[in-house]
Amino acid sequence: MSIKNQFLAGLILAAAALAPIVAQAQEETPNDPRLFAPGKLTVSTSDPSYPPWVLDSNPSAGEGFEAALVYALAEELGFARDQVEWVYVTFDGAIAPGDKAYDFSIQQISVTPERSQVATFSDVYYQSDKVVIALPDSTVANAKSFADLRAARWGVAIGTTDNDYVTNILGVEAPAVFDDQAGVFQALQGGQIDATVAALPTALYATAVQVPEAKITALLPKDPRDEGLGLLFEQDNPIVPWINKGLAALKERGVIDELVAKYLVADPNIPVIAE
Repeated sequence: MSIKNQFLAGLILAAAALAPIVAQAQEETPNDPRLFAPGKLTVSTSDPSYPPWVLDSNPSAGEGFEAALVYALAEELGFARDQVEWVYVTFDGAIAPGDKAYDFSIQQISVTPERSQVATFSDVYYQSDKVVIALPDSTVANAKSFADLRAARWGVAIGTTDNDYVTNILGVEAPAVFDDQAGVFQALQGGQIDATVAALPTALYATAVQVPEAKITALLPKDPRDEGLGLLFEQDNPIVPWINKGLAALKERGVIDELVAKYLVADPNIPVIAE
């Protein structure tokens, strides 16, 4: 081998030896090679997406609790605003096992043991209160205790945490069960039921858009079996600890509390029923 070729071979070997060091040095930066597309933070959400999570179904505007949270997190991690790339995936697609064509999904995905078997979650970024949704002239509107609530006719969507809450926390016997939440709201409008229960952000949207004649009539305790909402990643994604550092920093500085106060707070005069 000529001296020139020996020199080139040495350079190639040196570059190969340095490559892992360079890659490691870029970890936890916007050029982290472990990102789906290094140089970008690729985030999925649903299309359409709804307030108060995303306003005007336009996450890139950064308005709405989850859209604003992503941009605050991206800034904390060192990304410029134009380095956030949004892609769209259905809720069922997000929670399905398998490879993900993005870094994480954010669309009000509750952390559950079952989902954690096929995906990896970040630390919880939000846990919602439950609320009562009823027509203003309903007897439920004046309820002051769980006993008062149990006297009402309840409706829930099948297979939901709301169904479990009404049955196991409020102690309602045999609530009316519907195929989906739209069916529950139709039953409420039609006088078939007196009330339903929902997470506070869902109720804010529902009473503003879906059933504007209904109101949030009471705040209820958090569901003790609801671990809260987390960012969902492909299982064992190595960037999760980095993302958790960013979330922890936002929590410590009060940024998440500020976003909750801006987007996810109900009327402070709504009564609280705790037992």
